[in-house]
Amino acid sequence: MRRLLVTGGNGCLGRRVMRRAAAAGWDAVGTWVSAPAATATVRLDIRDPAQVRRVIAEVAPDAVIHAAAGRDRDDWPSTADGAAHVALAAAGVRLVHVSSDAIFSGRLGVYDEDARPDPVYAYGAAKAAAETAVRAIVPAAAVVRTSLILGDGGGAHERLTHDLIAGRVAGGLFTDEIRKPVHVDDLADALLELAGNDYAGVLNVAGADAVSRYDLGVLVARRDGLDPAAVPAASLAALGLSRPADLRLVTDRAARLLRVRLRGAAEFVGSAAG
Repeated sequence: MRRLLVTGGNGCLGRRVMRRAAAAGWDAVGTWVSAPAATATVRLDIRDPAQVRRVIAEVAPDAVIHAAAGRDRDDWPSTADGAAHVALAAAGVRLVHVSSDAIFSGRLGVYDEDARPDPVYAYGAAKAAAETAVRAIVPAAAVVRTSLILGDGGGAHERLTHDLIAGRVAGGLFTDEIRKPVHVDDLADALLELAGNDYAGVLNVAGADAVSRYDLGVLVARRDGLDPAAVPAASLAALGLSRPADLRLVTDRAARLLRVRLRGAAEFVGSAAG
């Protein structure tokens, strides 16, 4: 059986990759930095290049899925430098790097794989720098740009929707911020599929539907038996915020390349509500 190393094996995405790896023919090893888990048994701080080299040498994987995220959205050493450390240590090993639509400003609205990063905030800049490092160090790597990740309630947007309705946090979901949410299972299966092939370069892996964060919150509330009218709304324009408003990743290439079907939010969230 092929050996797979999953960085961030205790995160929302990493856990799902680990759980689905065996069925895809992988003997998977997951890493953790803050707390071990059933899906993550090897400690790895990707900010430490020597530790990254040691872990990859000891695990001796056939492929690496780099799904580890920074401790927070401003964690440049983990997001940008960490990706470079993983790429350097994984030279000669199949590498699948998880990136984000956050690398774009949202000014164009629609983004294919040839679109150039133009980030407008720190997290997007760090993810763009990570992409540049990975593609320069390992040109054969697959760089997967994705969007909001949802699934069984563990996604950040799902938790935020619950917290807003319960009044645990203040604010609202933006009616004018558009994304193409992806189900965590679909994304995990796409990453595993890419780990087993030789696709090189950028690939957009996102859901089929473009929806606002507010409308997505309404779908989540209905699915989870909460009052959709209790989802608070907000507007980037009204608040004068400089955030990417319209990020729609074009997924035509993924549809041709991958066996996994990338469902839309209306299907994987909306149908569950019915």
